[in-house]
Amino acid sequence: MDLDSLTKQAKKLVDDRGGVDALKGDAEELKDIVGGRGSAMDKAKKAAEALEDPGEKPAKKKPRAT
Repeated sequence: MDLDSLTKQAKKLVDDRGGVDALKGDAEELKDIVGGRGSAMDKAKKAAEALEDPGEKPAKKKPRAT
């Protein structure tokens, strides 16, 4: 496999996941999981679940008190 072929394959994988912004969102989500609480096994499970859907999940908004 030459470098050109490897580059094309990497670009296709990034595009299939939603582009560079989605990739950045995935990285940020994984960073939050690693820095959070829980055992290594819990973090691994959360990370696997997070990577099933590409891109960053929108932040949950708290309902306003009326």
